[in-house]
Amino acid sequence: DTFYLSDELLMRTQTSAQEGRDMEAHDFTKGPLKMISPGVVYRRDDDDATHSHQFHQIEGLVVDKNISMADLKGTLDALCRHVFGADREIRFRPSYFPFTEPSVEVDVSCFNCGGEGCRICKYTGWIEVL
Repeated sequence: DTFYLSDELLMRTQTSAQEGRDMEAHDFTKGPLKMISPGVVYRRDDDDATHSHQFHQIEGLVVDKNISMADLKGTLDALCRHVFGADREIRFRPSYFPFTEPSVEVDVSCFNCGGEGCRICKYTGWIEVL
């Protein structure tokens, strides 16, 4: 999935490297770590109605006591409603990614058809956003 410009030059494929830097630099005696790492990333992908070789990625990290999946769900729900509109339906699907646990994928109801099904949402009524 990588997008090489040459044998030695690679376009950024993810924003995860910032998380490690922030964890190393953070003074946990002063409180929890809460951070986001947004950025443009590039992947070798065929462009279509829902995919692009260039897209914006946002990674978030919270390290603290008593953080739960409910905290993640609430944060993602608020983010999706702010970005895609308060009238969008939000759907969480458990998923497996070898680099995160627990993991979910997040879909929003299609902005074009309102969830009825169209070419943009591949006739499912949903668009995967996270």
